[in-house]
Amino acid sequence: MAKKSNSTPRAVVIDGLRSPFVKAFGEFQRWGTVELSQRVAVQLLEKSRFPADKLDEVIMGCVLPSVSAPNVAREVVLGTDIPNHVPGMTVARACSSSAQALILAAQGIRTGDYRALLVGGVESMSNVPVPHSKKVIDTLMAFSKAKGLAKKADLLRQLRPADLLPKAPSIAEASTGKSMGQHAEAMARLNEISREDQDELTQRSHQRAAAAWESGKYAEEVCTLWPPGDYQPVTHDTYVRADTTMEKLAALKPAFDKTYGSLTAANSSGLTDGASMLLVAEESFARDLGYKPLARVVAWTNSALAPEPQLLLGPAYAVPAVLKKAGLTLQDMDLIDIHEAFAAQVLSVTRKLECPEFARSIGWDHPVGTVDPEKLNVNGGSLALGHPFGATGARMVLSMSRELQRRQGRYALLTLCAAGGMGTAIVLERVED
Repeated sequence: MAKKSNSTPRAVVIDGLRSPFVKAFGEFQRWGTVELSQRVAVQLLEKSRFPADKLDEVIMGCVLPSVSAPNVAREVVLGTDIPNHVPGMTVARACSSSAQALILAAQGIRTGDYRALLVGGVESMSNVPVPHSKKVIDTLMAFSKAKGLAKKADLLRQLRPADLLPKAPSIAEASTGKSMGQHAEAMARLNEISREDQDELTQRSHQRAAAAWESGKYAEEVCTLWPPGDYQPVTHDTYVRADTTMEKLAALKPAFDKTYGSLTAANSSGLTDGASMLLVAEESFARDLGYKPLARVVAWTNSALAPEPQLLLGPAYAVPAVLKKAGLTLQDMDLIDIHEAFAAQVLSVTRKLECPEFARSIGWDHPVGTVDPEKLNVNGGSLALGHPFGATGARMVLSMSRELQRRQGRYALLTLCAAGGMGTAIVLERVED
């Protein structure tokens, strides 16, 4: 039996797999969150040959689950070869939902509650629940209970055609009523982020994502899916554009502030369908089963700030907090992955981390540090790959775990902004042979 190198049980990432990330209302539009998750889970278990009967829990992140199947994690159990006695839990922490799923797994492993888990996240923006007005809902509920055709007809006559129109879903902050793009636009102004800087980050994201596909890196992480209908098998992310240029980006019109804005459809992440899965286990348990882990989960944290004036600045608070927990510095990181909800948001975070005034505001006597562009989002990010809300965190963990192995680096830092003014950060450590 393998010896524990540390008395505290430690969570490790054994393996992972994700679907291609595709544009909403495209190839995966006939699949909801359940179908996407099940298909990726099946392929991951087959690829890894991990014994499903050794799983203690399935934890999934999802922001907008199906109304008919809100606990996606349990549906993954019931729709695969995982034994029915394995429970499932679905969590929602906005864009960091699947990162939170990993945190819960690591916490459970540390306390001895879990030995092995399937962890992941999913989003189907093609199948977002569309709400109706309260009047329609109340009328239909009364209709279902009414006795007699006359009573039912009377209830239906109370509805007007305008009442039947569904309310279009919007990606907005509940506490402010503003869209995420409007908040990011405000951050660009407050932090003096230029349109050119945003477009440069966007171009780099596409170039690096395209290079990761060209080199075969993403082929190791992405499974092929066969969607129903007339579609061909989907093998690649559909947002990545290898031919993205500054000239093409500069030609785009502002998307949120049509007159003075700097955010466009390109330097903002797009609506995407996709699922990501990870196999996570206690380190000695994984080794006893014959698996060589990719990366250890060293430290994690969640931070939050007031939604106004900088809603998406959460990572600037989460990063110093997680570094302090890990006893490490930004310079110790070999890889840094910052979720690209918007280019303006990423640049706002990196500027705060190198700002002395911001450091003082969080109790540091020196700046957190400068993010080296050569370490940042080395395989592209959400601007190029797309952003299925619940799946992005697990996608980042998988990519950084594998990249640490490829580069023989030691530490990776990943961080995500999330609605409500939240930020999540996780530090990973490469597991050596």
